[in-house]
Amino acid sequence: MSKQTLLAMIAGTALIGGWLIFSGSFAHAQIGDFARQERGRLLAAAGDCVACHTADGGKPFAGDRPIETPFGTIYSANITPDAETGIGAWTEEQFYRAMHVGLAADGHRLYPAFPYPWFTKVSRADVDDIRAYLRTLEPVRSKARPNEFTWPLNHRISMAGWNELFFTPGEFQPDKRQSAEWNRGAYLVEGLGHCGACHTPKNMFGSAKADQMYQGGKIQNWFAPSLAGDRRAGLGSWDRDDIARFLKTGRNDRTTAYGPMAEVIKDSTSKMSDEDLQAIATYLKSLPATALQSPEAPNQDVVRTGQAIYEDQCSACHQSGGVGVKGLFPSLKADAIVQSDQPLSALRIILNGGHAASMPGSPNSLAMPSFGWKLSDGQIASVATYVRNAWGNKASAVSSDEVRDLRKSVESATSSY
Repeated sequence: MSKQTLLAMIAGTALIGGWLIFSGSFAHAQIGDFARQERGRLLAAAGDCVACHTADGGKPFAGDRPIETPFGTIYSANITPDAETGIGAWTEEQFYRAMHVGLAADGHRLYPAFPYPWFTKVSRADVDDIRAYLRTLEPVRSKARPNEFTWPLNHRISMAGWNELFFTPGEFQPDKRQSAEWNRGAYLVEGLGHCGACHTPKNMFGSAKADQMYQGGKIQNWFAPSLAGDRRAGLGSWDRDDIARFLKTGRNDRTTAYGPMAEVIKDSTSKMSDEDLQAIATYLKSLPATALQSPEAPNQDVVRTGQAIYEDQCSACHQSGGVGVKGLFPSLKADAIVQSDQPLSALRIILNGGHAASMPGSPNSLAMPSFGWKLSDGQIASVATYVRNAWGNKASAVSSDEVRDLRKSVESATSSY
């Protein structure tokens, strides 16, 4: 085999997204261990494994990161190849079973905070390559703390009923009516990327609402906005390049990533190939728009109060017209997060501030300052209401009670760690 042929084979198999589901298992069997591990590294990045499986100040993939859920706090598992506290003793079959049906090596049921309802769509070849990569990591002895769930969820057997009601295992099946690029994007979004885990509302049992897929969801005191085709609160006004650029750099001419999404971009999507990001964009642009209720016009006294606060506190960076400064301060005009039905993320940023996503190719050392220490609940509600209804924006008014509740929830979550 020539060097050029070998390089071409490795390059072809390094594409993220289970591309081998379309080219058969023979090609997969021909690549060496290094190529499999490299594919696994890229696939693990696409799945954003490091984010959930790394505690603040901890070693990568060693687990013990607290993950808030409506039912309590779960601590992520160690997925380094430590034989006792990690997955070093797991077989390929046991690792695939965990990804595919949510069962650990010893048979205990995993909670869907580990997104096996999405990972079930990942091909066996890709799962095996992810395991091959994880086995190259430094083994770390790190035993996760017990989860903090209330009865009966502290008994994992309860997941048997949950699975029966809300989980259907099965690998991704390409849609023959769609293009290869669309299928590739669907595979990434619906499977490894598990985008719907955050961007879909959940029912009272913590399961994604199948009839509202990708229409936005609450997650750890943030709101992951709609990915559907709505022009006001979704991606309807974005083109494919807008989506790909946002996923690669954390910003585009329309918005900037903060909070959990900034972390996803740093650890996951920024490491993906341009072809994969364009495939994701192709799939997301195919999602239909949803019927949104027209919000009531806000109280004009509240709007005027909010406008005065905005001009005094916000306009220096975001400009009087809300357009921001390109490459520095994000535009608030026509921003989907600003206009989301749930104002959670906009309020969170005003209250607590935050660092924008910063990538090597698009460094950004600027941060949004916190205003929670200087503005009252009523003042934050007023300025948020103004921003959500200025410059052609249109969204429901924000109440001081919403700000108060969010402030308490964030403080409670912070003090519990």
